Amino acid sequence: MIRRDMPSVLAIEQNCFEFAWTEEDFIRCLRQRNCIGMVAEKDDEIVGFMIYELHKNRLHILNFAVHPDQRRHGVGNSMCSKLFGKLSHERRNRIMLEVRETNLDAQLFFKNLGFRAISVLRDFYDDTVEDAYLMQYRYHPSASEIAQPGNRISRMAG
Repeated sequence: MIRRDMPSVLAIEQNCFEFAWTEEDFIRCLRQRNCIGMVAEKDDEIVGFMIYELHKNRLHILNFAVHPDQRRHGVGNSMCSKLFGKLSHERRNRIMLEVRETNLDAQLFFKNLGFRAISVLRDFYDDTVEDAYLMQYRYHPSASEIAQPGNRISRMAG
């Protein structure tokens, strides 16, 4: 996501959410060192975006949207696949996100990708008294990944 993507991202945000982020919200977030913005393009047009944070042992999705006209065409799956590719057995091994209790489409989308609701966050949002589900995706390493030593010290000792 770069600066010139912002008008398209904001249009998708406004189209998808009743309580949309402002341009200032996006900029404030993206100025943080651990915050990454990703866009999905189709025919040189932005059709979706994701904002996520990098943490020591996890990724945290802060905002995720696909233009309504482009849903169920693999855009969201593609963006999530990119994120899954950043997970590993040794370091970042899970993805977290919060989903509004009324956003059933998002709950089902993430559930179908392997996310699980692990808790309810009461009165989570500033704009409403709505609760959120904290959802998590855990990385499942292959047997060969588990068998391989994870760092230089392990290799020397093993």
